Amino acid sequence: MVIEWLSFWVEPELREKFITEDQQIWTPALAAQDGFLGKEIWLDPKSSDRLFLVIRWQTKQQWNNVPRKLLDQTEAEFAKVMGKDNYKLLDVDEYQVRKFP
Repeated sequence: MVIEWLSFWVEPELREKFITEDQQIWTPALAAQDGFLGKEIWLDPKSSDRLFLVIRWQTKQQWNNVPRKLLDQTEAEFAKVMGKDNYKLLDVDEYQVRKFP
Protein backbone atom coordinates (compact mmCIF):
# COMPACT_ATOMS: atom_id res chain seq x y z
CA MET A 1 0.00 0.00 0.00
CA VAL A 2 1.15 3.54 -0.80
CA ILE A 3 0.18 6.66 1.13
CA GLU A 4 -0.21 9.97 -0.68
CA TRP A 5 0.35 12.63 1.99
CA LEU A 6 -0.70 16.23 1.25
CA SER A 7 -0.16 19.24 3.50
CA PHE A 8 -2.33 22.34 3.05
CA TRP A 9 -2.47 25.85 4.41
CA VAL A 10 -6.12 26.95 4.67
CA GLU A 11 -7.66 30.19 5.84
CA PRO A 12 -8.68 29.24 9.41
CA GLU A 13 -12.27 30.45 9.04
CA LEU A 14 -12.65 28.27 5.92
CA ARG A 15 -11.21 25.05 7.33
CA GLU A 16 -14.59 23.34 7.73
CA LYS A 17 -15.66 24.47 4.26
CA PHE A 18 -12.45 23.00 2.84
CA ILE A 19 -13.20 19.67 4.53
CA THR A 20 -16.80 19.62 3.32
CA GLU A 21 -15.99 20.63 -0.25
CA ASP A 22 -13.08 18.20 -0.41
CA GLN A 23 -15.43 15.37 0.56
CA GLN A 24 -17.97 16.45 -2.08
CA ILE A 25 -15.56 17.19 -4.94
CA TRP A 26 -12.22 15.41 -4.54
CA THR A 27 -13.21 12.23 -2.73
CA PRO A 28 -15.73 10.98 -5.34
CA ALA A 29 -13.31 11.76 -8.17
CA LEU A 30 -10.52 9.78 -6.50
CA ALA A 31 -12.79 6.98 -5.27
CA ALA A 32 -13.72 6.19 -8.87
CA GLN A 33 -10.07 5.45 -9.71
CA ASP A 34 -8.52 1.97 -9.71
CA GLY A 35 -6.47 1.35 -6.62
CA PHE A 36 -8.10 3.95 -4.38
CA LEU A 37 -8.44 2.49 -0.89
CA GLY A 38 -9.57 5.45 1.19
CA LYS A 39 -8.84 8.91 2.45
CA GLU A 40 -8.62 10.78 5.74
CA ILE A 41 -8.25 14.43 6.66
CA TRP A 42 -6.06 15.09 9.66
CA LEU A 43 -6.38 18.32 11.63
CA ASP A 44 -3.45 19.91 13.41
CA PRO A 45 -4.72 20.71 16.92
CA LYS A 46 -1.97 23.33 17.35
CA SER A 47 -2.65 25.20 14.13
CA SER A 48 -6.09 26.05 12.74
CA ASP A 49 -4.65 26.83 9.30
CA ARG A 50 -3.11 23.39 8.59
CA LEU A 51 -4.72 20.28 7.17
CA PHE A 52 -3.21 16.98 6.11
CA LEU A 53 -4.80 14.62 3.62
CA VAL A 54 -3.83 10.98 3.82
CA ILE A 55 -4.88 9.03 0.74
CA ARG A 56 -4.33 5.29 0.50
CA TRP A 57 -3.62 3.59 -2.83
CA GLN A 58 -3.03 -0.10 -3.57
CA THR A 59 0.06 0.67 -5.66
CA LYS A 60 2.11 3.66 -6.73
CA GLN A 61 1.40 2.80 -10.36
CA GLN A 62 -2.36 3.04 -9.78
CA TRP A 63 -1.88 6.39 -8.04
CA ASN A 64 0.27 7.64 -10.92
CA ASN A 65 -2.30 6.42 -13.46
CA VAL A 66 -4.95 8.88 -12.30
CA PRO A 67 -5.47 10.98 -15.44
CA ARG A 68 -3.92 14.45 -15.32
CA LYS A 69 -7.04 15.83 -17.02
CA LEU A 70 -9.22 14.53 -14.18
CA LEU A 71 -6.89 16.04 -11.57
CA ASP A 72 -6.85 19.41 -13.34
CA GLN A 73 -10.64 19.49 -13.80
CA THR A 74 -11.27 18.48 -10.20
CA GLU A 75 -8.85 21.09 -8.89
CA ALA A 76 -10.48 23.78 -11.06
CA GLU A 77 -13.90 22.89 -9.64
CA PHE A 78 -12.56 22.87 -6.08
CA ALA A 79 -10.75 26.22 -6.54
CA LYS A 80 -13.91 27.80 -7.94
CA VAL A 81 -15.88 26.81 -4.83
CA MET A 82 -13.13 27.55 -2.29
CA GLY A 83 -11.49 30.58 -3.87
CA LYS A 84 -7.97 29.83 -5.04
CA ASP A 85 -6.36 32.29 -2.61
CA ASN A 86 -7.99 30.68 0.44
CA TYR A 87 -5.83 27.55 0.46
CA LYS A 88 -2.44 26.41 -0.75
CA LEU A 89 -0.86 23.01 -1.23
CA LEU A 90 2.34 23.11 0.82
CA ASP A 91 3.79 19.65 0.44
CA VAL A 92 3.25 16.32 -1.27
CA ASP A 93 4.90 13.19 0.01
CA GLU A 94 4.72 9.44 -0.37
CA TYR A 95 4.96 6.68 2.19
CA GLN A 96 4.82 2.91 1.93
CA VAL A 97 3.02 0.79 4.48
CA ARG A 98 4.82 -2.30 5.75
CA LYS A 99 3.01 -4.94 7.72
CA PHE A 100 4.79 -7.47 9.85
CA PRO A 101 3.51 -10.95 10.75
